[in-house]
Amino acid sequence: MYANILAATDGSELATRGVRHAIDLAKLTGARLVLVTVSEPFPFLGAGSEAGWGVTGEDILRFRQVNEESARQVLAEAKRLADEAGVPATTFHVSDSNPAFGIVDTAKAQGCDLIVVASHGRRGLQRLILGSETNEVLVTSSVPVLVVR
Repeated sequence: MYANILAATDGSELATRGVRHAIDLAKLTGARLVLVTVSEPFPFLGAGSEAGWGVTGEDILRFRQVNEESARQVLAEAKRLADEAGVPATTFHVSDSNPAFGIVDTAKAQGCDLIVVASHGRRGLQRLILGSETNEVLVTSSVPVLVVR
């Protein structure tokens, strides 16, 4: 049924529930599992804006280092869960990308035939409804998307 399943995670409890579901599906179908986390770009509005004043290259470098370490930890935990279940998995960190685009692009590049995402991520009021990134994945994906609540 599925040969390559992508599971997106941000390390949250709900995303981990989605990863576990993807692991179970991969185990049942003998699918390969692709685990991905996406880090957004530095929140810089551009030259001349108040938000851009005082931002240095060092600030951006530190931001990227923190994202890289966070992604490493998130993916290591997801990989550990897959390994414990005996499911072969590869991990990918997409940096400086819109999460939905990073997820869909990785699914395409890895030949995935199913994307598993959580119904929402870690963002404030968006958690009350279907998350905007999840909605964007649903709208832009050319393969089926399983939304885990």
